[in-house]
Amino acid sequence: MWSVRTIIDAWDAFELWLTQLPFLFQVVFVTVVVLPLCAGVAIGLDRITARFDRAPGPGTPDRRD
Repeated sequence: MWSVRTIIDAWDAFELWLTQLPFLFQVVFVTVVVLPLCAGVAIGLDRITARFDRAPGPGTPDRRD
């Protein structure tokens, strides 16, 4: 089983590896990995929160009784 210390050590090793890369490779890594990952998280959160949105949709008549 993974402990918190194992996760922290793995993250530290990854961070050290990434910061020691030349700047061009850091930019490529961010462009190829981090930006699509952030976009995927944002799209997922948008879809999840849309399920809880109680505002009427574009085809739903507005009821103000």
